[in-house]
Amino acid sequence: MTLFFKRLKRVYLQLTTLILIILLACSCKKQESQKSSIDFEISPDSLEVLFPNEISSHLTQRDFALSPDKNEVIYTLGDQKETKRVLVSMIRENGIWSKKTMLPFCGSYQDIEPSFSPYGSYLFFASTRPIYGDSTRTDYNIWVSKKENNVWQDPIALDSTINSKGQEYFPSVTNSGNIYFTASRPEGLGLEDIYVSEFKNETYQNPKVLDSTINSKSYEFNAFVNPDENLIIYSSYGRPDGLGGGDLYYSTKNSKGHWNPAKNFGEPINSDKLDFCPFYYAQTGTLYFSSLRTHYPDTIKSVEEFISLAEQPGNGLSSIYRITAKDILE
Repeated sequence: MTLFFKRLKRVYLQLTTLILIILLACSCKKQESQKSSIDFEISPDSLEVLFPNEISSHLTQRDFALSPDKNEVIYTLGDQKETKRVLVSMIRENGIWSKKTMLPFCGSYQDIEPSFSPYGSYLFFASTRPIYGDSTRTDYNIWVSKKENNVWQDPIALDSTINSKGQEYFPSVTNSGNIYFTASRPEGLGLEDIYVSEFKNETYQNPKVLDSTINSKSYEFNAFVNPDENLIIYSSYGRPDGLGGGDLYYSTKNSKGHWNPAKNFGEPINSDKLDFCPFYYAQTGTLYFSSLRTHYPDTIKSVEEFISLAEQPGNGLSSIYRITAKDILE
């Protein structure tokens, strides 16, 4: 009997060791999967939804922003009717991206359209939070948060040179400190325009509306401007060459430092639905943007198929997409 129990113990130890090896292998495989499931160094030739399940879902996702060091992603997450919108973050550590978490100052107001400063230490965004001590204000204004000890601090509002009692949206800050944003003001060219405020002597100057190479008599909004300030990508609605609900346009500067007349990206970047909130990752030549397009077939054959489609990105709510645009922009 003693020999039997010794053999049984040996078999038990062997099985335990084998199970531990299998569990360790599965854990390593899971970590490898986590490392490879999100990859911003890929620039797809065809349009694709941005990382279904990890980022994209049946909810509203828009306003993608990638930090300059490529270790943080922040975007806007909203419910189906966008009655509540918050900024969420994902952090990369040791090659693994964290689960999404809400920024610590979000949750009480509408917070949208994040934009990193060129060196990544500041985050600009638009918000309906009360401004200048006026609890009755619910208009969108531009706010900024500083990152200290890897935590985004409580934001402060930009001064009244930028923020008015109207709406200010979609900030984009360049190496010079200049800030571009969207507003509708009496001196504008159209119904909504893109403005720039120069940053001189540590102070924002009175905003100026961009000229007719960029703005029109219709709607221009949500402009991404690269840090070198020689590329602008934005949305416009109501132009003769538009495809439908609002298209993405781009412009570069000429040798004199002036913007060239903007061009429509065309398909497949633009669709008959609203295409907006661009971000360009120059290192890979990848364009990220939001869209209200759908991916429904002409005929839905069952309730189960209908529910499945409605619970996926591309259901008519805003989803984030990406595609290579290097051949167009560079």
